[in-house]
Amino acid sequence: MNAPSHPSAVLADFAASLHHDTIPAAVLRRTEDLMLDTLGSMLAGSSARPVRTIADYANAMGPTSGPSENLVSGRSTSPAFAAMVNAAAAHMVEQDDVHNGSVFHPAAVVFPPAIALAQALGRSGPELLAACVAGYEVGIRVGEFLGRSHYRIFHTTGTAGNLAAAAAAGNLLRLDNEQMLHALGSAGTQAAGLWEFLKDAADSKQLHTARAAANGLMAAWLARDGFTGARRILEGAQGMAAGMSTDADITRLTDGLGSRWAVLETSFKFHASCRHTHPAADALLKAMQENGLQAQDIARVETHVHQGALDVLGPVVHPTTVHQSKFSMGTVLALIALHGRAGLAEFDAAPGQAEVADFRERVSMELDPEVDAAYPARWIGKVTVHAQDGRRLTARVDEPKGDPGNTLSRPEIEDKALRLATYRNACDAATVRALIGRVWKLAETERVGNFVFE
Repeated sequence: MNAPSHPSAVLADFAASLHHDTIPAAVLRRTEDLMLDTLGSMLAGSSARPVRTIADYANAMGPTSGPSENLVSGRSTSPAFAAMVNAAAAHMVEQDDVHNGSVFHPAAVVFPPAIALAQALGRSGPELLAACVAGYEVGIRVGEFLGRSHYRIFHTTGTAGNLAAAAAAGNLLRLDNEQMLHALGSAGTQAAGLWEFLKDAADSKQLHTARAAANGLMAAWLARDGFTGARRILEGAQGMAAGMSTDADITRLTDGLGSRWAVLETSFKFHASCRHTHPAADALLKAMQENGLQAQDIARVETHVHQGALDVLGPVVHPTTVHQSKFSMGTVLALIALHGRAGLAEFDAAPGQAEVADFRERVSMELDPEVDAAYPARWIGKVTVHAQDGRRLTARVDEPKGDPGNTLSRPEIEDKALRLATYRNACDAATVRALIGRVWKLAETERVGNFVFE
């Protein structure tokens, strides 16, 4: 077979040929960490109204039994509907992972289709892990390729996520190089997801991940049966970059394939909010701890941010729902100031609280040239705190909690998963501990079964 002749083909070749034995152990262990983190997020989001609405649709349209686990209903169904519902749940509570450089949430669109297919096909734990790595590596590079101009309008997880899901599913389906290329083509032509929903507090974000996961699985399945897709869906004259980006960098598609493992660059989310709020939240917490401040001691806070934060968070001026509050810089910083954390419980109580609304109005965002130049490779947090006594205090965080250089340990990941999975009584603690054990034993698992419900 001739060597791949263009970037889409090189990416497809990598995704099709990736095997467990060729992946460094550190990458596999990080993939396990990210999987547990995501399963916790799925369970935490399982009771939310938008997720339940999508689950009701799946129950009406799809089978009510099958080989794949539906973590929202607690039943089994087909791989396609399990992938769709679980992906919607994974992105609901804003605790799923993020890759800084691509501004992309890979977990929500990679693990749901991969787990659903592995269960349906009887694949082993090592095969599941390898497929998830393929999804991460492809999706992250597509996100990097599409660039900052793409993210200003498009939710990258809803666009690049289609190809990430296709790569993971295609690897499990054992597609050859040509079939994988067609799978990416069919996935890319379905790519969608617009940020306009934030202004209306609409439910579209869950639809983005649900459809990306299901679309990618469908694209891979069709390719296995001979269905063809565009060969240059990414870089072609009428491909994704042409229609969705003004600063696409084609070199990012194949950057370090097989040597640079983007899985290791992926961050955990410490706060239950949009990642763009995290650097400033950590910087405010640092300023308060270093100077002995309480919320009542603060007159106002200036956050120094990158343009991406202004684009995504700027439209959310007066949040009316819990989910919209997670995209409000003022609300997130109010929770940090008032409670020292911005977790699920704090957000649930935030709407309508006068003290939260009051602090929110005292928070501003300012474009900072240094922070903007570093973004998206680095997400620097800088705040200026104006104290009631006249002091002007500054604080800076170069790596927010959860970033690769300031990551979560396995005990911290287990603790986070326990908190997420027991949120609103989705699971009991014993069930979550059993789930944790199953994930840590994936490398020795001969056939992937259910993770939560027997």
